Amino acid sequence: MKLYDYYRSSASYRVRIALHLKGLSYDAVPISLIDGEHQNDDYRHTNPNQRVPSLENENGPLGQSLAIIEYLNEIHPDPKLLPSDPWKKAQCRSLAMLIACDIHPLNNLQVLNYLNTELGLNQNEKMVWYHYWLSRGLSAFEQLLMQRPTPTDFCCGDQPTLADLCLIPQIYNARRFNFDLDPFPLINDIDRTCQLLPAFQLAHPDHSIKE
Repeated sequence: MKLYDYYRSSASYRVRIALHLKGLSYDAVPISLIDGEHQNDDYRHTNPNQRVPSLENENGPLGQSLAIIEYLNEIHPDPKLLPSDPWKKAQCRSLAMLIACDIHPLNNLQVLNYLNTELGLNQNEKMVWYHYWLSRGLSAFEQLLMQRPTPTDFCCGDQPTLADLCLIPQIYNARRFNFDLDPFPLINDIDRTCQLLPAFQLAHPDHSIKE
């Protein structure tokens, strides 16, 4: 397998965690979002959406981090990344999508660059935008964690799931942009637990191929 990857991409980070949790080997192909490599013709052929990550195997290329992770979970089901119970599985997907569909699309690099170049926002104004949507999303995430009938070490049980794979990269980015995480004790507890696991350590941007 080849993983077209940018080391600080939250979506790529999610997939790297999944690959390491499942003990799957892959060839990393770095695609620099800073240098614009994602806009090259060669990469456009791999992913017409010009985003990372993309996973390529004998079947061809596949984009979208959640689709990639669920594919990996189906072909390599151990350890499973979604609960077996249909309701708990839906709850887990709901938490994952809160990050991947509600928070991340508003704060990814392309959006932040657009705020600068097209709308003329300065850095402080851009960070007001970033922090507002992050605060709104993480507040909802924290509240959903509080509503769990039984506290657990991870988002959805006693082992990492799709929800944790989405949460931890978002927390990494929050810290990069000096976002105050003190109001979110349950999120912080889960982050600390995940950071103790080798799969999360190996997938961390500090251990990944850089631009």
